[in-house]
Amino acid sequence: MVRFKFVREGNRNIGFVCSGHAGYAEHGHDIVCAAVSSAAYLAANTITDEFGAKAKIEVDDGYMALTLTQENAEAQKVLNGLEAHIRSLAKNYPRSIKVIYGGNTNA
Repeated sequence: MVRFKFVREGNRNIGFVCSGHAGYAEHGHDIVCAAVSSAAYLAANTITDEFGAKAKIEVDDGYMALTLTQENAEAQKVLNGLEAHIRSLAKNYPRSIKVIYGGNTNA
């Protein structure tokens, strides 16, 4: 199961931690894992490359974490859009994705 944690500060998303594998299909053929990974990478690249927001990013097999290190309104909107997208995926694939909220980047 993918655990997608949105890191919150008050009522604002300031980052996320995505860990695990969806287990929807065989490795390399898992559309749920691909959808989640693609969304996370799109958000991270948009936040850092397009909007120039400062962020700490960690990536490993089955793991990605991003935390904004300074406030950025555009990055905040991207994180909000990512949240809406991941929640929609989790609604459609509840056995494969779990959305959680917390105050730090510990998975």
